[in-house]
Amino acid sequence: MTSKFSLTCKALLDNAVPRIAGDTPRLDAELLLAHVSGLSRSAFRAFPEREVDARVAAEFEMLVAKRARGMPIAYLLGHQEFWSLPLEVRTSTLIPRPDTECLVEQALELPLSGDARVVDLGTGTGAIALALASERPGWVVSACDLMEDAVTLTRTNARQLNLPVEVFQSHWFAGLPAATYDLIVSNPPYIATDDHHLDEGDVRFEPATALVSGVDGLDDIRLIVSEAPAWLNEGGWLLLEHGFDQAGAVQALFVNRGFVKVESRKDYGGNDRMTLGQWPRDGARHAQ
Repeated sequence: MTSKFSLTCKALLDNAVPRIAGDTPRLDAELLLAHVSGLSRSAFRAFPEREVDARVAAEFEMLVAKRARGMPIAYLLGHQEFWSLPLEVRTSTLIPRPDTECLVEQALELPLSGDARVVDLGTGTGAIALALASERPGWVVSACDLMEDAVTLTRTNARQLNLPVEVFQSHWFAGLPAATYDLIVSNPPYIATDDHHLDEGDVRFEPATALVSGVDGLDDIRLIVSEAPAWLNEGGWLLLEHGFDQAGAVQALFVNRGFVKVESRKDYGGNDRMTLGQWPRDGARHAQ
């Protein structure tokens, strides 16, 4: 890319788009060029022959090459929107996905008090906790993650969004300070170790520890369901995201542990992707 023509926005985009796989190659290319150039996407359309300098073109080419190899656009940009919140993302955490907004919607529909205590387990970027805090300023929202990078990232996102979420480093409940909650919510790992989806799409680049959970994908969900009652107030709720084909198994775990009002809810694609249950108001006698 040495000629002036090759450094126009139009030429750079036209060269990049055919090399990018996926459903939105033009959008991806425009986002990457906007990221390195500081120009808006509308500027590319209004002034397609506008030139960028060689440094910007080189940075753009580097990102396009990574995207062509399948690197998720969110990792390349360093941010992802979730619940209309701009979140910083890193390769050490999962990329927040639109379907997880269904988990937030379900949490907001629960009959909780205006000062409910809530904890988001395995928070990653902090997406769920921060979305809930943004919608319910009276709630006392906490979050935790095993990975130090995720804890740091969630604290960064909370500070940038000015949302009061307290973040702990903890493997599920093990490192949390003593407390009880009105809602425990989580999008835990739920993919089986031999699932072919691990070799496809964005998940190839995401941390396996945030995706895989035993031979059937349910090891972490089993632990959370088993230990949650000790951390729930009577009448409190447990709400978990899981795989599209795991609703029956997860419901059984809830029921066998003593939860009531157990049911699964659908994601935007019509799949049963989250299950919730309430710890009974006389639940203390069942907690052992």
